[in-house]
Amino acid sequence: MSAISIRIPDSLHKQVREMARRENVSINQLVTLAVAEKVSALETEDYLKSRGDRASREAFVAALEKVPDAEPDPADRVD
Repeated sequence: MSAISIRIPDSLHKQVREMARRENVSINQLVTLAVAEKVSALETEDYLKSRGDRASREAFVAALEKVPDAEPDPADRVD
């Protein structure tokens, strides 16, 4: 495991400290989770962009043509 030192404004540190207290976790745990969530969001964005770059209208239409032309189940209806 690595240790890093960061500089953040006092006002943000105060908010982080209070949030960690409310969540009953350490500041370290809260910051680790926040960084993990941000990394995950950025990686997801990159993944979706790469999938979109490989997409084609023809493949989309071909997939739609495989869907049966049927009425939705009554439980799935939106009226």
